[in-house]
Amino acid sequence: MFNFFKQELAIDLGTANTLIIKDGQVVVDQPSIVAINRMTNEVIAVGRKAMLMHGKTHENIKTIRPLKDGVIADFQAAENLIQGLIELIEDKKRLFSHLKIVICIPSGITEVEKRAVFDSADHVDSKETYLIHEPMAAALGIGLDVQAPEGNMIVDIGGGTTEIAVIALSGIVTDQSIRIAGDEFTNDIIDFMKRKHNLLIGERTAEDIKIGVGAAIQDLEDPPADFPVNGRDLLTGIPKQVMTNYEDIAEALDKSISKIEEAVLKALEDTPPELASDIYHRGIYLTGGGALLRGLDVRLSRRTKLSVHIAEDPLRAVVRGTSLALINSDEYSFLIDRQSL
Repeated sequence: MFNFFKQELAIDLGTANTLIIKDGQVVVDQPSIVAINRMTNEVIAVGRKAMLMHGKTHENIKTIRPLKDGVIADFQAAENLIQGLIELIEDKKRLFSHLKIVICIPSGITEVEKRAVFDSADHVDSKETYLIHEPMAAALGIGLDVQAPEGNMIVDIGGGTTEIAVIALSGIVTDQSIRIAGDEFTNDIIDFMKRKHNLLIGERTAEDIKIGVGAAIQDLEDPPADFPVNGRDLLTGIPKQVMTNYEDIAEALDKSISKIEEAVLKALEDTPPELASDIYHRGIYLTGGGALLRGLDVRLSRRTKLSVHIAEDPLRAVVRGTSLALINSDEYSFLIDRQSL
């Protein structure tokens, strides 16, 4: 006898990482990357296994990051990624399922980009698909009452985009979406190591530096230890190691962080006065991986003269909010379905 069951998944399809929640539990937390055999177009690996190959492949294997700036850049690779990650959690003994998915998207996404997300979900046989804007998901994920007549400002710094939004009454009143975020920080570090040390490093090494000594200000109260960096000397071509510190990385990231500050100030400038009053009392909430950048809350607070709060477990705030939207999909009017396009 066929065993029919309904499976519901909340997906944070991020530029850098994809998280999936099923039954209230995070069941997938993997890099958003796919490894493909160039000769056969066969998927060799997805997620963490594919990331281990990134930057180390030969001519028969290529690694693809399907998302760029928060949206799908490679349609086929995105389908392969979603399918591969869902297969990590599927119960193989059950032959048929009614798959319901809520996927979060950047607030600045276009209608064409929304359709690309719906089409990817269709190809993994989703029977019900809804979209939710990332700032709204982040607000839900950190426990804010998005339906209340009160203003809350969310700054969600992901891998591809920084989403800044003022939320009230189940809607986004004002928002800014800029394509300056974790990936741009990584590129800033790669460029800085070239300029200062004549050292060529890869994305994975730059990511390690960002995690190890990444900072937004040069006067941290509790600074991390200096960080060893291995790469290739651009002058001699020989591998070498140099040491870097948080002050160097704060210098490397300064221009990109300034652009985020300007976007925050623009969102505040566009905020209606009654909601601005709420934000003055409540402050700004930081979510996403970028919220973990040392001293970013202090820097934003100095610039805006407002209190800035880093969410608890900011990396998972968006997927937790997406899961709450999934559970209460009949209640939340801000969810987007195909008919809304």
